[in-house]
Amino acid sequence: MAQDNALTALAAAFRRHAAAQPGQAAVADAFIALLDDPVDPFRRERLAGHFTASAFLVDRRGERVLLTHHRKLGRWLQPGGHADGDRDLARVALREAEEESGLRDLRVEPVVYDLDRHWIPEHRGVPGHWHYDVRYVVRAEGAEDFVVSGESLALAWRDVAAVAADADADPSLRRMARMWLEGSPRPAARAAGGAQ
Repeated sequence: MAQDNALTALAAAFRRHAAAQPGQAAVADAFIALLDDPVDPFRRERLAGHFTASAFLVDRRGERVLLTHHRKLGRWLQPGGHADGDRDLARVALREAEEESGLRDLRVEPVVYDLDRHWIPEHRGVPGHWHYDVRYVVRAEGAEDFVVSGESLALAWRDVAAVAADADADPSLRRMARMWLEGSPRPAARAAGGAQ
C-alpha cells in the first residue's frame, strides 16, 4: 500500500509540475507513464530506462550553484544519481547532493523543479539507456566547503547567471539556471500547493 501511495504522490507531483511548466507537459506524461511499468523503474537494472534524481544545489544567497565535473560523462553537471529502489526522489536528490559534495546542512525543496529524460551512453559493459531525471532544488544552509568524491573529477561553485549564459553548458542545466534567475517557478512558493 505504501508503494502505491508513493507512486500516486509522484504522479501528482509530475502533473503539478506540468501545470506550472507547460513546456514540460510532454516529458511529464512520459514520466507518469513510466510509473506504470511492470518492471521496477526505480532500479538501474531496468535497462530500457529508470528514474534518477538530481539536485540544483544553490548556496545560501541563491547566487551560485554547485556543479560536479562528472567522472564517467566528462561534463559539468548537477549532483545526482540512481534511485536504487527508493521511491522518494526528493530524498534521493538530497542524499546524492550530500554524498557527492561532502556538504552537510543541506535542505531539499520537496517540489519537482525540473524533469529531464536523457540518454546515457554504454559504459563498462552497461548498455546505453535512458535516465528519467527528476530535479529538486537543494539549498546549502551551512558551510560551503565541499569535498570531491570519487564520482567527480572536480567540484565548483558557479554563478547561476554565468551557467545560464554558458553556450557550452549542458542544455538542461542552462534551462534550470534560467528558471532560477526568472524566479519561475520558486519551489518554496509552490510547496504550499502540495509537496510530494
